[in-house]
Amino acid sequence: MFAPGLFDGRVAVVTGGGTGIGRATALAFATLGADVVLAGRRPEPLAAVADEVAAMGRVGVAVPTNIREVADVDALRDAAYDRFGKVDFVINNAGGQFPALPSDISDNGWRSVVDLNLNGTWNMVSRFMEPMVAAGYGSIVNVVHIFSFNRGSPWFVHSGAARAGVVNLTHSMAPYLGYHGVTINALAPGTVATEGMHDNEVGKLGYDEEAWAAETEKIGPMRRMGSVGEVAATITFLCSPGGRFINGAAIVADGSEMQSNWPRFFDRGSL
Repeated sequence: MFAPGLFDGRVAVVTGGGTGIGRATALAFATLGADVVLAGRRPEPLAAVADEVAAMGRVGVAVPTNIREVADVDALRDAAYDRFGKVDFVINNAGGQFPALPSDISDNGWRSVVDLNLNGTWNMVSRFMEPMVAAGYGSIVNVVHIFSFNRGSPWFVHSGAARAGVVNLTHSMAPYLGYHGVTINALAPGTVATEGMHDNEVGKLGYDEEAWAAETEKIGPMRRMGSVGEVAATITFLCSPGGRFINGAAIVADGSEMQSNWPRFFDRGSL
């Protein structure tokens, strides 16, 4: 399935491409022969990943981008097409959230998370779908979370609501894009071990390494977090010839975390 040269001549755009799942995905595409356009808010990590892509013999282009800003997304699209003349794959991985009790989420905090995760994804889809449809080929993968589904998440209510919107966006766009040879799918990882997850979520909740290691034993029957490489492999599969008949799906890759108890971040009954 992942033969060398699988994506020779293809171009992938990866948002949130400087770290974590985005970096792993960019490198996975490059390993399989694709050139990669890396988007994200911080130039330094993007440049570092672009260098890694170049060291693998592929072209890596770093384009600092805030997906909440339509002018930035327009510039990202134009940079990709000016450099390569096409885009085959768009990976909407950029997003963010913070753990909080619902009563502690400010109006600004709510709007910021929804704007980034939902509106930012729409900005990307709406800007890239027209040239991809014109080409009659491509794949879009929207990275969401298991919070998007019926179980929700009491400590990420803002992110769950926004990403549920992305799942519905994916379902709604699939019949239109599929008619033109472009697939669109949502991928919902469970808890994945990334620096951002540790720094922005686990660390802020006051866990030290030992305490969090004990909590990860409770994450589903597999008793571990997922790896960025495992998520990247699923993304590249959805873009591969083997995934061409998958369209409008919301795929869960969580080690059955949704079917088990989650770590409890807050005391029961907190408000």
